[in-house]
Amino acid sequence: MPNPKGTPENLKKFVTDREEPLTEQWTLRITKTMKQRLNQVDDAREFCRQAIQKALDELEQINKQDS
Repeated sequence: MPNPKGTPENLKKFVTDREEPLTEQWTLRITKTMKQRLNQVDDAREFCRQAIQKALDELEQINKQDS
């Protein structure tokens, strides 16, 4: 009978060397074309994180200029 909790490797805590750990999740709907293009990127999740961070940084700069 298989273990319902998975293998022991799956039970280990996730460790990261990031300055701020990835603790939150957010769901996003995208087009089929966007998904196909993202599937061609080597590390699509990290690519998306960097793209979102870049956009947030640009938005912050715009908001500072408007103030």
